[in-house]
Amino acid sequence: MITIALPKGALLKDSISILEKAGLNFSDALLENNRSLTIESKCRRAKALLVRNGDVPVYVSYGQADLGIVGYDVLQESELKVAKLLDLEFGGCHMSLAVKNNSKYSKPTDLPANCKVASKFTKTARAYFDDLNIPVEIVHLMGSVELGPITGMAEAIVDLVATGKTLKENGLNKIDDLFYSTARLIANPLSLRLDSNPLRDVILSIESSKGILNI
Repeated sequence: MITIALPKGALLKDSISILEKAGLNFSDALLENNRSLTIESKCRRAKALLVRNGDVPVYVSYGQADLGIVGYDVLQESELKVAKLLDLEFGGCHMSLAVKNNSKYSKPTDLPANCKVASKFTKTARAYFDDLNIPVEIVHLMGSVELGPITGMAEAIVDLVATGKTLKENGLNKIDDLFYSTARLIANPLSLRLDSNPLRDVILSIESSKGILNI
């Protein structure tokens, strides 16, 4: 039986939709009263693990899942070894650099040397500023990074931005986009090497289905 790690939260509904179009029905995971962390597909060909988005590469890398669906932002932060297979083209949002509306900064190079930048995505933020040759101090926050500039702890933030509503409501605006993040299909490399066809058949079915989501 194939095991697929699915991200709970914003990506779950479309993940289940694309898998259903590929012949794997995990719709029970969307039931309001569902509390199970594992769901068997209706056809009994596969099992889903419902995990946090950030944990998907962990389960795939360590072999507890053969496949996984995860945001590109998570892959950029992760150093775990997984096979990156497909851009599933849903769950789109930008990884962005944002500052307070009333600041004097309109582009990254306006930021003062060695200023503080708050982010959940410290590896991504560090690589971005290193590429620009801008020395900054990255402050790791797990919660609402918007509070960094609001409280004066940080001059800027690096965070995911979908509609921009949260930034606007907190008096922030973005001044640069680092990259565009979408949901990606990943696999355990050993599972791919040992597969005798069932796994590859699922991957091909997902690839043929990814362009027909209503998003």
